[in-house]
Amino acid sequence: MKKIIIASDKSGFALKEAIKEHLNSAGYKVSDVGTKDVNKPLPYFKAAPIVASAIQNKEFKKGILICGTGMGMAIVANKHKGVYAAVVESVYGAKKSRAINNANILALGGWIIAPELGLEVVDSFLHTEFTEGLEAWRQEFLKAAYAEVQELEQKL
Repeated sequence: MKKIIIASDKSGFALKEAIKEHLNSAGYKVSDVGTKDVNKPLPYFKAAPIVASAIQNKEFKKGILICGTGMGMAIVANKHKGVYAAVVESVYGAKKSRAINNANILALGGWIIAPELGLEVVDSFLHTEFTEGLEAWRQEFLKAAYAEVQELEQKL
């Protein structure tokens, strides 16, 4: 079974709920570790580390974080080694975040992305593989670049 981890703060709650429903209907097992009640919100700086740690520990391959702009969640998530969170506002951006950057967390803005677009962005992110659809020379370049980024992380 496909599984994914997701979290939001209060600002991303409505979009997160729409995405959860969409993913559940697509056969995903969705682990929601963020705000479950808008009257008792989990702030972005507490939600993001839960998802990032689960990715870092390889409990999940991919995750989704949603706050007002996606930026706060991404900043916090990217503090974790091996986590590559990308703030995305388009289907094209989602595809490229995976194909070019091998992002493993999709960060979305609940104030920015309407649910209908959000579902398309999520699908693009989840169904694109690293270097997919790129020329052979670019695939080789990006794989080497990704390895160098991982080496840089080890020095931090």
